[in-house]
Amino acid sequence: MRAPEEKILDRDGALAFARKLREAGKTLVFTNGCFDVLHAGHAYLINEARKHGDALLLAINSDQSVKRLKGDSRPVNKEEDRAILLASLQAVDAVVVFDEDTPEALIALLRPDVMVKGADYRKEQVVGGRLVEARGGQVLILPLKPGYSSSKTIENLKKK
Repeated sequence: MRAPEEKILDRDGALAFARKLREAGKTLVFTNGCFDVLHAGHAYLINEARKHGDALLLAINSDQSVKRLKGDSRPVNKEEDRAILLASLQAVDAVVVFDEDTPEALIALLRPDVMVKGADYRKEQVVGGRLVEARGGQVLILPLKPGYSSSKTIENLKKK
C-alpha cells in the first residue's frame, strides 16, 4: 500500500498515472469536488465510486478555486490537508489539485473511463461528462448518503 503523500500528484503526475492505467488496459474512475469538510457522505460516495473501475482519481479544487465558488469564508481546510485526508482513504488511488473553477480541462487531459458524481447532480449537469461520453466512457450518478453536507456541517458548528 502506498503512503498517502505518494498518492498526491501534480497535473503531469496525474497524466502519467492515467496513461499507465490505459496502457495496462485498466479502467480509470474520476470524481471531483471541494471536499472541504470531509464527512461520512464523502466517504460513502468515494467507496461507491471506486467499485466502478480499477483505480480512482480524485480531483480537488484548490483553495483559491473553493474561495471563488463558495465565498471568502471557505475553504475551512486548506488544500494540502484536504489532499492528505483524501489520499489516506483506501479507496483512493490518486489525488490531484486543480485551480480552475471546473475540472473540464483536467478531464480532457486525463480522459477517464468513468466519471462519478453524487445524486445532487443530474447527468446533463456534470461538467466534463460530455467529454467522457464522447470517447465511449460512462457518467454515473450515484446515490448520496442522506443527511450529509459540508455546508450543513459548517452551519451546525457555527451554532455551537
